[in-house]
Amino acid sequence: MWPFKGSHQRYDAVAGDEEELKAAASAKQHGSASKRIRTVWIVAVVTIALFALAGLAYHILHSPAQTQDPAANDTPPPPSSENGNNEDNNTSSRCPQRREWRTLPPSDQQAYISAVLCLRTRPSALQPSSNRTAYDDYPWIHSHVGYFTHNSAPFLPWHRYFLHIYEKALREECGYKGSLVYWDWTLDSEALEGSPVFDAATGFGGDGEVGGEITVGRSGRCVVDGPFKNVTADYYDVKFQPHCFPESIEEVLSLNEYEKFVALMESRVHDAIPFGIAGDFETFTAPYDPLFFLHHTQLDRLWWLWQQRQPDKGLTAYGGHKERHSMKMASLEDEIGMRKLAPSIKVAQVMDVEGDFLCYRY
Repeated sequence: MWPFKGSHQRYDAVAGDEEELKAAASAKQHGSASKRIRTVWIVAVVTIALFALAGLAYHILHSPAQTQDPAANDTPPPPSSENGNNEDNNTSSRCPQRREWRTLPPSDQQAYISAVLCLRTRPSALQPSSNRTAYDDYPWIHSHVGYFTHNSAPFLPWHRYFLHIYEKALREECGYKGSLVYWDWTLDSEALEGSPVFDAATGFGGDGEVGGEITVGRSGRCVVDGPFKNVTADYYDVKFQPHCFPESIEEVLSLNEYEKFVALMESRVHDAIPFGIAGDFETFTAPYDPLFFLHHTQLDRLWWLWQQRQPDKGLTAYGGHKERHSMKMASLEDEIGMRKLAPSIKVAQVMDVEGDFLCYRY
């Protein structure tokens, strides 16, 4: 409802006294009235006209179009955006948005890649006295701590916090001004190898050296183009092994129970990309492949979408086994541990991505 709906601006015309004007004209033509009478008559007509004009001015100043309708105070203001969601607008101005890789301008893509490379020049928080880098901390934590969250309830919240820590490091350690980005691989389902994330100039580099030596795993070969060519990694899975760096959604989202949802998210959605790319990506040191973070940000986005479909329980829907190989059941009060990389928190703290702790949106 707009404030002035129902109000009508009215204009009153001022009609002259035609009969009196005709009489005055007739008297003039026939010379039957004296000069004094004519003068008095003209004064009377002018006086009437002035009163009429004064009435018109009063009416205009006090018409509904000029005076606010009392009911307008009870009418809400028009929406401040096209979607009309004021609460979302408040969140939008407060929490930055994570975007899909191909929607970023080249300058933003380069800024993100530069920040990732920058982490490889910063000292390790886990082993500050060694020659390990800040980037090495993430594959190590994922293989030694994140391992226990796989095939269990904390798989999604643990990785959500893991991404948050990584994003924070890019900003605080390397001056990155943006947010994490995700790779929506459903857009590349017909030709995954043609995805822009593999572009050597604007992406993360192409496939490993064709026909080259397999350095790790089933088919891990060194990347020879793009910003990460010649980059080496110290760990492979849970072992110290220096090497060069190799390279049904709707059905899942329709599930109503978290325990079933997280199980299929990992086995059907999560696993497809790592085993397709292979190399480091198919092990627990997968974060050595920078696409790991785009992939898991996409998984986090899918979890967020699933939460939106559960309006009554999305922020509390959680259950299953507490960790891998454990018979204990999970709770929102369980801790998410990151060793010395970051403080431990409770699962409940990462359930709402637009809350004060995380504060981001998709």
